[in-house]
Amino acid sequence: MNLIWIFPIAFRDAAEPWQLGFQDPATPMMQGIIDLHHDIFVFLIVILIFALWMLVRALWHFHYERNPIPERIVHGTTIEIIRTIFPSIIPMFIAIPPFALLYSMDEVVDPAITIKAIGHQRYWTYEYSDYNSSDEQSLTLDSYMIPEDDSELGQLRLLEVDNRVVVPAKTHLRMIITSADVLHSWAVPSLGVKCDAVPGRSNQTSIFIKREGVYYGQCSELCGTNHAFMPIAVEAVSLDDYVSRVSNKCIQ
Repeated sequence: MNLIWIFPIAFRDAAEPWQLGFQDPATPMMQGIIDLHHDIFVFLIVILIFALWMLVRALWHFHYERNPIPERIVHGTTIEIIRTIFPSIIPMFIAIPPFALLYSMDEVVDPAITIKAIGHQRYWTYEYSDYNSSDEQSLTLDSYMIPEDDSELGQLRLLEVDNRVVVPAKTHLRMIITSADVLHSWAVPSLGVKCDAVPGRSNQTSIFIKREGVYYGQCSELCGTNHAFMPIAVEAVSLDDYVSRVSNKCIQ
């Protein structure tokens, strides 16, 4: 029997009070970021333990009661070679996985869907340009934050929007991100995405969402007054549901 049906999994796809760790990954990219963090953290713990051991050992053996007359050591070739080589080798091992992850983040797989996100003060505009037959019939929606006074029971404070950007799960997506006024940043932690929205310039990033759900983010570039009130909500649905919404021109 599948234990998931007995004990449903509650994914953390939005920030929680007093949260210290990452949000649950929904893309291979975010899973790689979390794995890289854990791997580097192991190196840090090993180095910390070794440094503390050396410090405590030195304090113990060279205490003035045990060693009242200090020895004059002018030069130690062996110890200097060791303390130079090992700190040089450790960053080399740490640097290999981040380079692989960075290159994979820049790689844009042949996308099935392209969505354009345009940052405004203080809302986001999403264009489904793949379905535009003309400029007058473009599939576009504006996404505003739902004010705290209008939010319903169960909705997340300062994170819910009136129109979510709907995308299909398990599909290669391309997000083209730009701005219409000042610098913004389209960031969704669970998707492992943080891309700057620069006026007059289009940046792109690739996303592959592994599971259905609603993923929340916020503008991560200080864009002036009310910067904290332009959240991002991405809803990943099944492909059939997505096709139905596109056919009915109801992407929200």
